Order: sequence, then structure tokens, then C-alpha cells
Amino acid sequence: MEEPQKSYVNTMDLERDEPLKSTGPQISVSEFSCHCCYDILVNPTTLNCGHSFCRHCLALWWASSKKTECPECREKWEGFPKVNILLRDAIEKLFPDAIRLRFEDIQQNNDIVQSLAAFQKYGNDQIPLAPNTGRANQQRGGGFFSGVLTALTGVAVVLLVYHWSSRESEHDLLVHKAVAKWTAEEVVLWLEQLGPWASLYRERFLSERVNGRLLLTLTEEEFSKTPYTIENSSHRRAILMELERVKALGVKPPQNLWEYKAVNPGRSLFLLYALKSSPRLSLLYLYLFDYTDTFLPFIHTICPLQEDSSGEDIVTKLLDLKEPTWKQWREFLVKYSFLPYQLIAEFAWDWLEVHYWTSRFLIINAMLLSVLELFSFWRIWSRSELKTVPQRMWSHFWKVSTQGLFVAMFWPLIPQFVCNCLFYWALYFNPIINIDLVVKELRRLETQVL
Repeated sequence: MEEPQKSYVNTMDLERDEPLKSTGPQISVSEFSCHCCYDILVNPTTLNCGHSFCRHCLALWWASSKKTECPECREKWEGFPKVNILLRDAIEKLFPDAIRLRFEDIQQNNDIVQSLAAFQKYGNDQIPLAPNTGRANQQRGGGFFSGVLTALTGVAVVLLVYHWSSRESEHDLLVHKAVAKWTAEEVVLWLEQLGPWASLYRERFLSERVNGRLLLTLTEEEFSKTPYTIENSSHRRAILMELERVKALGVKPPQNLWEYKAVNPGRSLFLLYALKSSPRLSLLYLYLFDYTDTFLPFIHTICPLQEDSSGEDIVTKLLDLKEPTWKQWREFLVKYSFLPYQLIAEFAWDWLEVHYWTSRFLIINAMLLSVLELFSFWRIWSRSELKTVPQRMWSHFWKVSTQGLFVAMFWPLIPQFVCNCLFYWALYFNPIINIDLVVKELRRLETQVL
């Protein structure tokens, strides 16, 4: 029993030491040839149809034809083709000398090197899905995800229709109507917009039939006496400060998103799109060209002082604004540098009481844009393209400046209906589009990890 076992072991050793002396048919280089260059396969890439080609041959084919299909059978491939690792390792072990010579030739050919780089860049810009799992993912996750997008789109449409149908024309009227022509009801409407506390004095103003002309003549002493009897000094101060603004402007100053849009239709559309693509440049623009009316309320909202009363209404807080402190500037600059979209989300959060659903859309959109910016930085870092950041920043600055100048020149020619459509599209539908972009980036990242 011991001798047969010994003979068996010796036979296995011989087969391991001399594998090419098998009695079976010999393997030739022609059996592993590429059907494009008819030479031995280098970095063999197998397509969905089953055909394999040298990776540089496939890159040259793609660069010349710009088609995502098999050079032999013309069947389109799915995702981005990858090297067949098992086949590559087998060929390199069987024919190491031939592979080494082929690699040397390829590295000396600049056309091939450039085509491979362009092909790989094209692949990085795609959304690769594994051939065996792409359809499965679409069937399992695609239905749910598309259903969520459909539901969100429906919500956005309902909000849009509701806003258009129930928009209070009085708000638009007050920001354009001279204060001297206000009726008693319009004065009460102006008063109530100062905050929830103003409802305490609604009936008193109505009973006295205070119109715009009478409102302009009232003083602090008259507000404290009968029939108005506003005993709270902070309430009197808030009314008087807002009344001073009304006297200075001659009309009601805008106090919410819709009123700001009615007074500044072009600027509101510009800011909505600019804050999405270039939040840092947009905030710099507000600081330089709209400091008092927009930037100052913005920084006081997102970086409030500790001594500010948290119980006050958001509109009341913004009536008397002072220059920001160094502590506020420090907090703002940190967020401005690293988390610019968080500034927008914090600003929208403080306006939830005024714009319930619109603020939520803005907050969600800001979160999604932060994630997309993080993916962009990660892509630059993973590709070792940090040296290109200054050039990218300059190109982006030039692009945004050119677009802004173009809009400013042709703004008077753009119909108001088109501007409204663009405004509401950016406000309610961009978050839905950004959800889709985030999901695609997550799939791309998952594929790269795998």
C-alpha cells in the first residue's frame, strides 16, 4: 500500500515541475489574439457580447468612432468595459516575453497613450454599472427611486399651483403702492407682517380706521396713549423703526421671499441660480453690491449674537441691524469657506414660520448641493488633480461672470412669464434633479470601490 502512494506522489511532482511537457495539445499565441490588431492580447477587455480586445485597441476604436459598441459584432456595451483580470493573468503567465515586448511598443506610441488616457477619462465621467447587476438594480431599486422622484415632482407641482392660485395680490400691491394711498385694511396688513405680536393691536387700528396718511403722522407718544395703547416698549420701537423705513422708501419694504421677488425680479432670479452654482461668489456679490438690504440681514440671521432674544419673531429681529461683530465674522468666514450651502440652509431654517414648504425645499436642496460639492472635491483628490484647482476656479469665475453679464444685458427683453417659470423651476424642481445626481454619484462611488 505504501509503494503505489509513493509512485502517485512522484507523478504529481513531475507534473508540477514540468507542466508544458503534457501530452495534450500545445497552446499557441494565435489562440489569444486580438481581432483588431491580430496580435497577442494586452490588458484584454471583454465586452458584454463576449468578445475580447486589447484595451488600447478598444480605446483607439472608441476615439476614432466615438461609438460604444463592439468593433466586431457592433453590439453596444453597457456601463464601462473593464479588464478581464483572469484572462490577463493567464496570458502573462503563458507568454511573458511576448507581453513584455508588446508593452514596450505600446508605451512608445504617443497616440496609443493619449487614446488610453482619453478612454479612461470618459469612463470616469460615466455612471458604471456592473453588467450582471445593472438591470437587476434597475428592477429592484429603480422602481422605488423613480416612484420617490415622481411623488416629489407631484408635491412640487401642487405647491406651484397652490402658490399661483392663492397668492395674495395685496402683498405685491403694498410693495409698489405709495404709503399715502394705503387703506385702513392695508395698514393692518402691513402691521400684521411685523410679527405675531402685532395681532394684539389689529382691532385698535381698524376701529380708528388708520389709513396711510394718518399712519405717517403718528408718533411714539401717540402710540403709547389711547386709543392705540401700545404699552410694550419693544413693540412700539419695532413699529416706529419699520414706519421710518416706509417713510424713507415711500412704499412697504419687502419682508419675505415673494415680496423681494416682486420688487427685485431680476436679482431674485440671478441669486437663486447663482447661489446654486457659485455660492461663494454670490455671497461676495451681496457683500459688495447689496450690503445693507440683503447681506446684513443674512449674516445676522445665520450668525446671531448670543444676547439676541430667541423669542422674537424673525422679522422683528431684522428691523434694527448693527454692524456684525468679529465673532460673527469669524463664524461666517469659516462656514463661507467650507460649508457655503449650510449658510443658505440655516437662513431658510429661520424663515420656516413665514415660508413653510418653500423653506423646506431650500434646505433639502442646500444639503444635496453640499453632498455634490463633496463628491466633486473627492473626485479631484482621487484623480490627483489638485494642481488644476486654480485653473478650474478661474474658468468657473469667468463662466459665471460672462453668464451674469449676458443676463444683465438681455434682461429687459426676457418676458416676465419666462422669468417666473425659470424662478419656480429652480426653486421647486432643482432639489428633485439633485436627488437624482446624488444617487448617481453614490452608484459611481460604489462601483469604484467594488
